[in-house]
Amino acid sequence: MNKELKAKLDALVERFNTPAFIENDPVKFPRMFTERQDIEVAAFLCALIAWGNRKQILNGCQKMLFDIMEGQLYDFVMGDGWRTIDPEINIHRTFFGRDLQYMCKGLQWAFNVSNEWDSLEFAFAGQPDMWKGIETLRSLFIHANDGKPSKHLSNPAINRHKGGSACKRFNLMLRWLVRADGIVDIGIWHDVKPSSLFIPLDVHVGRVARELGLLERKQDDRMAVELLTDKLRDFDINDPIRYDFALFGYGEQQKHQRA
Repeated sequence: MNKELKAKLDALVERFNTPAFIENDPVKFPRMFTERQDIEVAAFLCALIAWGNRKQILNGCQKMLFDIMEGQLYDFVMGDGWRTIDPEINIHRTFFGRDLQYMCKGLQWAFNVSNEWDSLEFAFAGQPDMWKGIETLRSLFIHANDGKPSKHLSNPAINRHKGGSACKRFNLMLRWLVRADGIVDIGIWHDVKPSSLFIPLDVHVGRVARELGLLERKQDDRMAVELLTDKLRDFDINDPIRYDFALFGYGEQQKHQRA
């Protein structure tokens, strides 16, 4: 283990994993709710549009959860409120009203088949790994939508032999719902352990990880996610994804130094 690098990463986690982080991050939206199902719907939908400009992401979350769903997320999903959504309304970049309808229909089906769980956690609990849970949840959405996949739901099994999809947004949702450190992440799921999570990998986290010597693979794909997460487990086997804050924070620190 590189103790010097671990100390650096630990310090960055302490610096960035704070309540101040919440205000400018989409995690603030699921944190606005108290009912388990509302939190899950918010976490799923907000993570789903967490790409691109941060301000635009926050605006999209606000439009989706409050302007369209009026803050009654679970009721909106289960009560067919999504049928009234204008399919052409733009929510965030390439995510439109028709995409939100697709997701709500999938959420309704997933909650219905979860039986006594009444929670999306059922798709992940007891699975051999989180990839299998993602595949399970994704297949439920496809089934609910007459066998049609959505480009907004990454498939971890596609092109597995070539590296596979990183599924950044699914892994971000899982970080929010599973980690329970009482600071930023919400941690309402208890049958999935933080040790089983994978890093939410995007181009920025990948770049920082390579600069720090944590990742050699050039592609930001599933294989890179697994390699990087294994490295982070060397530093904390029980909660490796807390270092997501360190990698994000290091990137932000660089950005301010260049400004």
